[in-house]
This record gives sequence, C-alpha cells and structure tokens, in this order.
Amino acid sequence: MRGYRGVKYTLFVCCYVFWVVSSLLIAVGIYAKVAKEKDVVDTLTLDPALLLIVVGTVTFLITFLGCWGALRNATCLLKTSCGILYLVIFWDLCVRAVVRYREDRDLENAIDFVQKKFQCCGVESYKDWSKNVYFECSDENPSLEACGVPFSCCKPETNQTVLNTMCGYGVQTLDDSSAQDEVFTVGCLQRTVLWAQTHLLLVAGLSAGLLLLEVRGRGQGTGQICGEDTAVF
Repeated sequence: MRGYRGVKYTLFVCCYVFWVVSSLLIAVGIYAKVAKEKDVVDTLTLDPALLLIVVGTVTFLITFLGCWGALRNATCLLKTSCGILYLVIFWDLCVRAVVRYREDRDLENAIDFVQKKFQCCGVESYKDWSKNVYFECSDENPSLEACGVPFSCCKPETNQTVLNTMCGYGVQTLDDSSAQDEVFTVGCLQRTVLWAQTHLLLVAGLSAGLLLLEVRGRGQGTGQICGEDTAVF
C-alpha cells in the first residue's frame, strides 16, 4: 500500500512540476507574441513565440490529465496521459533521429537496434527514411543509398551467415506489397505503442524523463532564437 502511494504521489509531483513549467511556457510565448512587431512572419517553424505556445499548450493538457488521474486514481486518465505523452515525445525524437542518422554512430546503432528489436522501419512507415539526406528518394540525390532504407529494416533471410548491408537499396521505389517481401514496412511508433501498453509504469517513468529533456532542449533552442530576434521585440 505504501509503495502504491509512493508511486502515486511521485507521479503527481512530476506531472505538477511539468504542468507549472508548461504554464510558464505559454505565458512567455504569449508575452513574446504580443510584444513582437506586426510585420514579423508568423509560422510555427520560424516563430519561437508561437512554438512556445503550442508546446506549452500540449504539455499543459497532458500533464493536467496526469495530475487529475493521479489524485483521483483514475486509471483511464493516467493511461490517456501517458499514451499521449509517449506518442508526442517518441514521434518527435524518432523524426529527429531519422534525420540525423549517419551523423552520430551511437544514434545510428540505437536506431538499428530498435528497428531490429521491434521489426519495424521508420517512424510511421518505411518511407519516412526519405527525410534523411542519404536515403532521400529524388533524382537529385547522388547518394548510393537514395530511395533505400537502412539494413536494419530488412527481413532476415533463412540461414543467413553474412550481413547484407545493401539489402535496403531502392526499397522506396517498390510498391507496398513488393516492399513487404523485402523489409518491415510498419513504423516503429506503432510497434512501440503496442509494447508500451503492457509496460505502462515503465513508460510513465521514461516519458517523464524524456519530457524533461525535451523541455530543456526546446528551451535552449528557443532561447538562442529569441536572443537573435530581440531587436524585433
């Protein structure tokens, strides 16, 4: 019973802290938005104030569900909060990881491990790899891996003794039915969600840690952008 209460209140405190942080993000974003000049371009990717408001609002709603669910012992709310939080963070991290594949050896190994472990490819589908400069499927891409996917997406061959690192070449040019014979076409987001449903407590802890890293990363990145744009505030 004590252990249950400990987990409950720890989860509530974590959600409450991030709830306050998200409120501050929204407040700072609104202030920056109001203070900014009218002729400044307002797009989500270029406007740090708008980005703060969007990120803060999403985080606020997720952590509110977590706080209320922890206090009321509402398992449904907790599952919803953890599920949304996991999807948002994991999707964002995966997209970044796909883009940066080949730039960091450790990241590359981590992605290969996940795709082999969960028998998946990309974030939502194997065609997500076109977002990477090496695997981008276009006539202007000079890479030998253009229109391909990493070898970790490939389905293992029977009695395979030598690793074929070229097995994913040109897979993006195939139709879905043909690609299914060569590689795992299901995205890793879907696979990991199924896994997360049976490891809810572990996912809650990981999500809290990932959210902290995400908020810090967004804050540092936005701080640099705001520092460059102080002249227009």
